[in-house]
Amino acid sequence: MTRIDDTPPAWDERTQLTTFLDYARDTARAKCDGVSPENARTSLLPRSPLMTVSGLVNHLRWVEYYWFQVVFLGEEDRGPWSDEDPDREMRVAVDFPLPRLLDEYAEQSARYRELVAGNSLDERARRTVRDGLRVDLRWILLHLTEETARHNGHLDILREMLDGTTGE
Repeated sequence: MTRIDDTPPAWDERTQLTTFLDYARDTARAKCDGVSPENARTSLLPRSPLMTVSGLVNHLRWVEYYWFQVVFLGEEDRGPWSDEDPDREMRVAVDFPLPRLLDEYAEQSARYRELVAGNSLDERARRTVRDGLRVDLRWILLHLTEETARHNGHLDILREMLDGTTGE
């Protein structure tokens, strides 16, 4: 997979925000190129057994679901997690082939691109977050870019430990 460039085609705020989120998403997918099925499910960190390539991809997918559908749109939370198993999306990821997880992430990203295009950056989320705060769509885009970029660093480390692959 070839990543998109992080230089936006226009310099308005929306284009810059969406370009960086797409760049981070594409980077996550690029870091999964060539990962074997076994390596995608392999946990290398004894104190972080859920930290697998598959687990991180599935986590990114479900994090976007949560922020766009549950918080922004106010839909019922149908995520795989529970109070008893708050990281279940990372645990169950090893039950699915990595290409499937990547395809689902890409399809979902396309839907969320449309959602973002159809709403003002100033639009407030229907659900509150900590302290009763209603974040706006701009904040959600920034948060998801930060979260995805942080996990791209985890993917970098895992790839180097798994098969020696390094990247930018």
